[in-house]
Amino acid sequence: MSDPILDIRGLEKTYKGGVKALDGVDLTIRRGEIFALLGPNGAGKTTLIGAVCGMVRPTGGVIEAFGKDLSRHWKSLRRDIGLVPQELSFDMFDKVIRQVRYSRGMFGCPADEDRIEEVLRSLSLWDKRDSSIRELSGGMKRRVMIAKALAHDPKLLFLDEPTAGVDVELRRDMWRQIDALRERGVTIILTTHYIEEAEEMADRVGVINKGRILLVDDKDAIMAKLGRTEAHFTFDAPLAGIPASLQSYSLHLEEGGTCLVYRGGDGTGKGKREVAEIAQIMTREGIAFTGIDTRESTLEDIFVDLLNEPEVQA
Repeated sequence: MSDPILDIRGLEKTYKGGVKALDGVDLTIRRGEIFALLGPNGAGKTTLIGAVCGMVRPTGGVIEAFGKDLSRHWKSLRRDIGLVPQELSFDMFDKVIRQVRYSRGMFGCPADEDRIEEVLRSLSLWDKRDSSIRELSGGMKRRVMIAKALAHDPKLLFLDEPTAGVDVELRRDMWRQIDALRERGVTIILTTHYIEEAEEMADRVGVINKGRILLVDDKDAIMAKLGRTEAHFTFDAPLAGIPASLQSYSLHLEEGGTCLVYRGGDGTGKGKREVAEIAQIMTREGIAFTGIDTRESTLEDIFVDLLNEPEVQA
């Protein structure tokens, strides 16, 4: 693997009053990937982004970007780091194109009207370039925020809840734009409340809660290691108990014995195989079931399970 674009080691942030927002965070971001950081409100996502983008001063740890210590080389590295913050922040009475030009100039980049046009067109903002920002819809305002972040051509881009408050159509359009950025070689770190966003776009996923990283892995590897199968067998007549031949499986009865529920597997296909075995055993023994409903766990299921683990709540 090539050298990481971002390497965070032992990052700590304790606010006045003793609130620990980051608790020994270790995180390595690969060059050219889309990385989704998931966590509930107050988990430390925005604090982590703020520490890398210079808005939060850590109380411990090291951040290296592009192979250099960020605390020592901040001025030279900042131009290559872009941020689309969660909160909208710009002069609402200014024109779209002026705000994007200003953002490019603020990072010391030379004027480049062709690049400004390219950014605005890529976000379907060119026709709105002379509009006052206050006239735009919420979704279009968020696009302007992304345009401002892209104006100085960052190599590492943070998107903090980039599609919050936009409708599904605009959200999917933004996903396409983000994927296009990756094609240009931009490394993207996004935080999101929409688990489907991580499933759709991310190469790797990290889960943070109470300032600690609980898990980081390739999305597919997480599904393989932590995914589960759930199956519901239904019966017209209730079962008195789980048959002896099925005692070795992860089964329990619900709905007064009219529903036999299986939860198990490990994301490798074991769950599907065991569901098939259970069905074969019941058929062989003359236990008639009237229906079977099977589903595989989603990334959201895994995320919720991780947050609800006893050691996380301690």
